[in-house]
Amino acid sequence: MDSKDNPVLRAIRERRSIRRFTSEPVERAALLTILEAGQWAPSGLNNQPWRFLVVTRDDPRHTLLAECTKYAHIVRDSAACICVLLQKDAMYSEMKDHQGAGACIQNMLLAVHALGLGAVWLGQIVNDQPATLGALGLSDAEYEIEAVLALGHPDQKGDSKRKPLSELLLEDF
Repeated sequence: MDSKDNPVLRAIRERRSIRRFTSEPVERAALLTILEAGQWAPSGLNNQPWRFLVVTRDDPRHTLLAECTKYAHIVRDSAACICVLLQKDAMYSEMKDHQGAGACIQNMLLAVHALGLGAVWLGQIVNDQPATLGALGLSDAEYEIEAVLALGHPDQKGDSKRKPLSELLLEDF
């Protein structure tokens, strides 16, 4: 099979970060599908230390969350934010658990794309853990925030360029 015909490989190539959204809400069923995609990510020892908190536009925490990032306009305009956290007492290896959270987030971004929605991975919001967790009503003794996915119905076309693979390979094989 030509890799261009494979739906998974095509989704990986076509997925883009979307930072502008329409005012249309995202259905609960779509959010559950996205969360389930994250649920199925690999993790060391299959410990699955990630936890999710969905904050929709009509939740007062949505506005509080926006105040925790320089990308407040993206959060405010999103239909929902999926907060991806690590539950500290479920972790067993910091590095492996962070890697697993990254895989979880990528699975969710691919699911968002597959559903015809758009999302962006907000990483800057994690720089002030106490403020972000406080906005969510969570304790930094129990959780570590890994990222926030701001998502909704896209109001833009994503555009992204990639370096040639030859620049990324340390040596040819």
